[in-house]
Amino acid sequence: MSLLIVQKYGGSSVASPERIKRVAERVKRTWVKGHSLVVVVSALGDTTDELLELSKRMTRRPSRRELDMLMSTGEQISMSLLAMALHELRCDAISFTGGQVGIVTDSSYTRARILDISTHRIREELKKKKVVIVAGFQGINPQNEITTLGRGGSDLTAVALAKALRADACEIYTDVEGVFTTDPRIVKEARKIEKISYEEMLELASSGTQVMQSRSIEVAGKYGIPIHVRSSFTNHQGTWIVKEDRSMEDVLIRGVSLNKDEAKLTLSGVPNRPGVAATVFKTLAQRGINVDMIIQNIGKSTNTDISFTVPKADSDLAVRCLEKLAKRIGIKGVSQDAGIAKVSVVGIGMRSHAGVAAAMFDVLGKNKINIEMISTSEIKISCVVKKKDAEKAVRLLHRHFKLGKRK
Repeated sequence: MSLLIVQKYGGSSVASPERIKRVAERVKRTWVKGHSLVVVVSALGDTTDELLELSKRMTRRPSRRELDMLMSTGEQISMSLLAMALHELRCDAISFTGGQVGIVTDSSYTRARILDISTHRIREELKKKKVVIVAGFQGINPQNEITTLGRGGSDLTAVALAKALRADACEIYTDVEGVFTTDPRIVKEARKIEKISYEEMLELASSGTQVMQSRSIEVAGKYGIPIHVRSSFTNHQGTWIVKEDRSMEDVLIRGVSLNKDEAKLTLSGVPNRPGVAATVFKTLAQRGINVDMIIQNIGKSTNTDISFTVPKADSDLAVRCLEKLAKRIGIKGVSQDAGIAKVSVVGIGMRSHAGVAAAMFDVLGKNKINIEMISTSEIKISCVVKKKDAEKAVRLLHRHFKLGKRK
């Protein structure tokens, strides 16, 4: 039976000519079975980081439009090299940029959202039995300007294409064999999860697990697109991300995640009057800065303190914006702490089991790990701790909730 399959290969999978050739061989094996195949590729290895470093050598504050012009080139290199490798294997293939296949986004440079996808050009090439290779992470806005979709945006490209094309399968190839109970580099006993719900995966991704971009999980969950996360270096089964079923509730905690890429900002001496907090967070939203955890300390005085976390990459911009605002509305101080990390436990079993928060706080407290901030959702509990304690916290929680490999 012929299937329409979307495959995505991450940067580690195409990091060298040898790895690109290996990907081409895997793609051809699928193609010769008669399947229609769309392949989304990321930039080679660390190319994205290297391009960012180049921009910093030009200016400390690069235009976001120009950043997108620069950053989009990485995926274009990957797509054309993979097409060449497939031609060498006598596998008919053609490569396209996001704009060429009609991925239309809004104009939020460096973190654009997909508005529409025209699949006409892809379907025309699939009818000719070609493998269609698409540069991930990018599109064009209504003014035909190149945009990028944010870190991990190639995942979003793949899932969005799978939805638009009504694909039979969406496979995400990476350098790990699936989604694990925590980062195996931190906990050697971390176990591969065979099946995980969209909701759990979204919480893990948004709280630091780097296997997939959180926005791509949102889209997959919204449209019910099953995703198979697997390694590009083996033929082993990976992790299926699917709709929740009753059996999943039997597992109390699905995983422990760690995010070291956040900073805590504190506003001291904030006037304690209606509308001030709204003004603060509206100012950040207007600059495209996402706020995660928030704590407001309300005392008896006329002032209060507000602490919150933002992505570390946006922290300097946030401080500059808030320092300008502070002078205007009477905030006494703006400070930044980059030495923090967020540790989270996630599991849909928490809906029907009490005591997870108490157990988490008890484990950290007994091991002298101080909690600076706390946030909760129905299936997640997150704590901000000092970065120096973060990996220890992950190991302790992973062991306490018995998430390791079963003997």
